[in-house]
Amino acid sequence: MPLRSITSLDLKGRKVLVRCDFNVPLSGGKIGDPARIDASLQTIRYILAEGGAAVLCSHLGRPKERTPDLSLKPVAEYLTEVLARRVKLAPDCVGDVTGRMVENLGPGDALLLENLRFHREEEANDRDFAHELARGKQAYVNDAFGAAHRAHASTAGVVRYLPEHAAGFLMMRELDALRGVTENPARPYVAILGGAKVSDKIGVIRNLLPKVDAILIGGAMAYTFLKARRIEVGQSRVENDKLELAGELMSEADRKGVRIVLPTDHVVANSVDDEQGEIVSQISPAKLGLDIGPRTIDEFIAAFAAAKTVVWNGPLGLFEKPQFANGTLKVGEALSRLDGATTLIGGGDTAAALANQPWASRFTHISTGGGATLEYLEGRELPGVKALEQ
Repeated sequence: MPLRSITSLDLKGRKVLVRCDFNVPLSGGKIGDPARIDASLQTIRYILAEGGAAVLCSHLGRPKERTPDLSLKPVAEYLTEVLARRVKLAPDCVGDVTGRMVENLGPGDALLLENLRFHREEEANDRDFAHELARGKQAYVNDAFGAAHRAHASTAGVVRYLPEHAAGFLMMRELDALRGVTENPARPYVAILGGAKVSDKIGVIRNLLPKVDAILIGGAMAYTFLKARRIEVGQSRVENDKLELAGELMSEADRKGVRIVLPTDHVVANSVDDEQGEIVSQISPAKLGLDIGPRTIDEFIAAFAAAKTVVWNGPLGLFEKPQFANGTLKVGEALSRLDGATTLIGGGDTAAALANQPWASRFTHISTGGGATLEYLEGRELPGVKALEQ
């Protein structure tokens, strides 16, 4: 069946289990960046305005056991503030006490369940755990695109027990944006790929090769491609076991008439801890590349200047260090000024690198899902989406 939107559900008087992605950075019990919470506020407010009760659930981090450091308490406090109504935190996501709290909810009330991953059954997609999550609720809304590539109890298993289910507004926006760049996209079509590992992007490159006109490769993964072309990369990060594959991908691109653009200059240093880098055209044996250089920045910008569709996944340098973030930021700012084009930023580190810039609002879409976006661009089925279609 086609994917249903939340607007197709009758929510009045119903308790709605809402899977959100509240996996936000925490420091000292404080939220570092609430962007993922903010992204689901439209869905939450809609449920409350329609007379439903929102039972919110999410994971946070990768706990091996129950720990106060990964409690969703800061998220409940933030939601209470932005929704201007008390959002209580349940002591657990399942169990009798939580069940009674759900039972006592009235129209317009909201409750946040404790971290789903405090239970190993969540990631195991345990049937009994999924059934317990569904207990006492009459509908299910998945708004956690960032977890849609996981076949977990709260994303896939719970749907079989709540036949009234749909996608939230964030989920619908994410999928619409991705369909726009994978199904009959406007051309010229350019992909910008960065990040650390070629192995993370193999599926994306293969799936995009029949669709794009050019692929611009930066970040640490570029050095595997450069070494495959027998270009000296010094101490730069290289996946030696992927050199042959990198060569094959570049040959396949040549056969398909897809232009591969690799860095021609670099910002190098002796280590990632150096306070400043040096711009070079050739990397000496003792140095490692940590960012693209100014000539490469200009070449990348020229390569997408006429593009009508641009997808970007993966930063172009070690952006966490300001001295190695210039390439990512300069290319990002130029892309944000591209008129008449669809520009999609593919979540994860790329979104983190660009999201707080004053020009970031000019992109067509910044995804909230790193892994989910990658898998969609690889052409893989997302279990959290497939479940909603059943």
